[in-house]
Amino acid sequence: MDKETKQNGEGQEQPKEDKPSPLLEKIQQLGQTNVPQLSQDSTIHCLTIVGQIEGHLQLPPQNKTTKYEHLIPQIVAIEQNPKIEGLLVILNTVGGDVEAGLAISEMLASLSKPTVSIVLGGGHSIGVPIAVSCDYSFIAETATMTIHPIRLTGLVIGVPQTFEYLDKMQERVVSFVTRHSNITEEKFKNLMFEKGNLTRDIGTNVVGTDAVQYGLIDEVGGIGQAMKKLNELIDINKEKNEGLVQ
Repeated sequence: MDKETKQNGEGQEQPKEDKPSPLLEKIQQLGQTNVPQLSQDSTIHCLTIVGQIEGHLQLPPQNKTTKYEHLIPQIVAIEQNPKIEGLLVILNTVGGDVEAGLAISEMLASLSKPTVSIVLGGGHSIGVPIAVSCDYSFIAETATMTIHPIRLTGLVIGVPQTFEYLDKMQERVVSFVTRHSNITEEKFKNLMFEKGNLTRDIGTNVVGTDAVQYGLIDEVGGIGQAMKKLNELIDINKEKNEGLVQ
């Protein structure tokens, strides 16, 4: 009887497995499980930006994308969650939508909590402003960052208004990067309009140590150095807050 009861019980429980668990839904939608809640023993949240940054237009399903409508609510929740004391941003992106990338960059730059970014593999195009938006930035020795002008398509610009629109958008990117890093506007524009470095485009492909020498990124390092720096910034932030309370 016990064996039959057990089998019947298993048969009754079987349909419940067809419904995906909340944990599985988070993995499918956002690629991670703790969004934005953390376990009891961790006060640091990890935000990953990979593939192509998807903006107002939906990209084909075969593209690896990071959707800005997923990231923005996470950043707001991170700011509001008192258990989160610091944010680690991991970048391996080819770039993507300019306005979506700038929106993410502005939100990261305006967080009241300590933030550290690390470029692994690549932080290209609009990934550059996101990388420099944090309080401190790292880049792996083998990682690269492509700096090039903004363009909508490969077509020739037909009207002056289109060029002016692109030029103003480009100035927004240049202004943000120079305000949040140690690179000068002149140097950044020189890298952006350099000829001969990219096969079918103008611009520059900057490798790890070069990005630091130009003042674009603060330091060459990996995940260990990034975590150490973030913990240091968290301790400094705690001391400041304690001083204000006293």
